[in-house]
Amino acid sequence: MSLHRPASPLFFVNARLIDPDTGVETRGGLYAREGKIVDLGPSLTRDSAPEGARLIDCAGAVLAPGLIDMQAFVGEPGAEHRETIASATHAAAVGGVTTLVATPATAPAIDDPAVVDFVLRRARDTGRVRVLPMAALTKGREGREIAELGLLQQAGAVAFFDGARPVKNTLVMRRAMTYARDFDALVVHFPQDPDLSAGVMNEGEMALRLGLSGAPREAEAIMLDRDLRLVALTGVRYHAALISTTLSLDALRAAKAAGLPVTSGVSINHLTLNENDIGDYRSFLKLQPPLRREEERQALVAALAEGLIDVIVSDHDPQDVETKRLPFAEAEYGAVGVETMLAAGLRLVHAGDVTLPRLLATLSSTPAKILGLPQGRLHKDAPADLIVFDPDTPFVVAPEALHSRCRNTPFDGALLQGEVRLTVVDGAIVHESAGA
Repeated sequence: MSLHRPASPLFFVNARLIDPDTGVETRGGLYAREGKIVDLGPSLTRDSAPEGARLIDCAGAVLAPGLIDMQAFVGEPGAEHRETIASATHAAAVGGVTTLVATPATAPAIDDPAVVDFVLRRARDTGRVRVLPMAALTKGREGREIAELGLLQQAGAVAFFDGARPVKNTLVMRRAMTYARDFDALVVHFPQDPDLSAGVMNEGEMALRLGLSGAPREAEAIMLDRDLRLVALTGVRYHAALISTTLSLDALRAAKAAGLPVTSGVSINHLTLNENDIGDYRSFLKLQPPLRREEERQALVAALAEGLIDVIVSDHDPQDVETKRLPFAEAEYGAVGVETMLAAGLRLVHAGDVTLPRLLATLSSTPAKILGLPQGRLHKDAPADLIVFDPDTPFVVAPEALHSRCRNTPFDGALLQGEVRLTVVDGAIVHESAGA
């Protein structure tokens, strides 16, 4: 797939090259031509730049593979008032995300090959970065009848996911997993018991103090336990979309020790925020799963650092002002996040909790491996999906400056660090900051 036709080759010098696939960090340059990485390393200097290539002096900034966000809502079809592929991919490019994996929570749901084709065509025509659709696991995302997984995969679906609608019926889930296994397809699931998790925030003292209904962490663990047993039964490749509790970490650790083909994701919000941030009923922090206690957040960060949790996602979920500027209990779930995901993640690096190569691996090389994509690596002949960023440049998040159609950011007014200076997709520059 070629989204963009590069105008000229790109020659980067004076870069801090980080390859998250190997964890190797070097100083040097990189040469990209015709959508591929031609060469890289310390030997590439200003004096060795080929004629006709655009010379880009990184001035010591990080040059890394573009980020791959495994869970983002892009609005089309049916919810263009919340987001469009054009606006979502603009925000992604500014945030250093070069591949967006779109959730099927659209209207209609992405449960038909024609809808998969529509999303791919719209992305080709209006998108700045790659958009890869996930298709629904069940028809209409209703959890009753399995979707045509084989046809959807042939049409271009990279995984199967019902979004924030867990498949309650265990028999349906077993059949879906068995069907997906036969196509070597990836099943992505949101592990929440929808009846037990009916509260609007994490169950506990904070919920009692605020007078809000609580959702216990057991609601996540019960569904994840069920799913992992079905993985053992069927052998399907399974990805737990969003993990938020130590109970889930215990279950994942046991599943991986048993050799099950299981991976998991965590949202940037659950790594960097906790239930105390809700404060005076800040509805932009009403999320699914809910923000947990600080002890749980710290456990998630530690699990990410050790490799138990595999990927970070933005869980980008734009909501308009009419659905968020409401009393907390009545407001919609969700927050925008694709544009701030990298900068928020760098909080963990600056705090010394996660190394920069490990953070970048969870945001690029590991998602690429899970999805079977060639991106996410700084290797010769790898796709030239690249970002240049300064991890130390500070900025204050101003909602009005974000590029999504909605402004429901949980980091409103927060001081973050990490400016993306340049974003390259398929060898073409799709974002360049004023100071680049």
